[in-house]
Amino acid sequence: MLDDIVLFVHIVQQGGLAGAARYVNLPAATVTRRLKRLEQQLGCHLLHRTPRQCTLTQEGEVYYQTYVDLVEQFEIAQQKLSKDIKALRGKLKVLAPTNISHGFFRQMWLDFMRIYPEIRLELILSNQLQDMLKCRADIAIRIGPQPDSLLYQQKLGAIDKVFVASPEYLSINGEPKHPLELKNHRVVGTTLASKWKLKHIYSGEYLEITPYFSALFNDTGFVKYMVCDSQGISLLPMTEVITELESDELVQILPQWRGEAREIYVVWPSGRLLNEKAKCLHQHLQDYLANHLI
Repeated sequence: MLDDIVLFVHIVQQGGLAGAARYVNLPAATVTRRLKRLEQQLGCHLLHRTPRQCTLTQEGEVYYQTYVDLVEQFEIAQQKLSKDIKALRGKLKVLAPTNISHGFFRQMWLDFMRIYPEIRLELILSNQLQDMLKCRADIAIRIGPQPDSLLYQQKLGAIDKVFVASPEYLSINGEPKHPLELKNHRVVGTTLASKWKLKHIYSGEYLEITPYFSALFNDTGFVKYMVCDSQGISLLPMTEVITELESDELVQILPQWRGEAREIYVVWPSGRLLNEKAKCLHQHLQDYLANHLI
């Protein structure tokens, strides 16, 4: 009924059914049928119709004056919203993991906000999995595939996990030549993985070990701090330790072995199209990963 009231207002403003049909791009017969339906629902005639013109009845005048301002305000708001959706400005709400955002993605976020200053980024960081629908987020970055069927997901890349230790630790304790020799070393791990699934990059051999951890943390950043402090060996994402490897604060050991890759996904509600701002971030993420993943 509301759509028919909007159409009625356009009929009056366009001077008749034919003009309104052209304005809203509908067949004239459809406009006539919908006007008749509205009159039946209201129980009165709204227009005196002749082959040459349409004039308002008394009841039609009342309805027109009642709704004309509302219809105009609605259409102005609709046009503005449509422009905002298509423009690279306005609010963009994003969920992302804390550690990787402070580390590997830090420069990516800074670059994005500098390049697109009109986008009002609302970045919600958490290492806990947040409900996108409840948070009303436009898009999210996730580590690993998501089981939620309500989310559309796309893999953007994968980050290798490598064994690292400090030169000081190795000078005191020696360097293991095989993952099974880790039982003779202090090993620092995360609460996210009690077992390490490893692959030999040359032979393709798979190996699963259950280390005895001298310390466990729910934060990979703190695991890195422990290793940098010469308190053990760990298996960490390359992106977490690249700076320390380049500065020789850490060294890579067991280089022929890799842990399970840390896959990066971008996700969004499956029933929703990405708006232009989210598409822009999506592309920015892809470009950044293409240039920075090792």
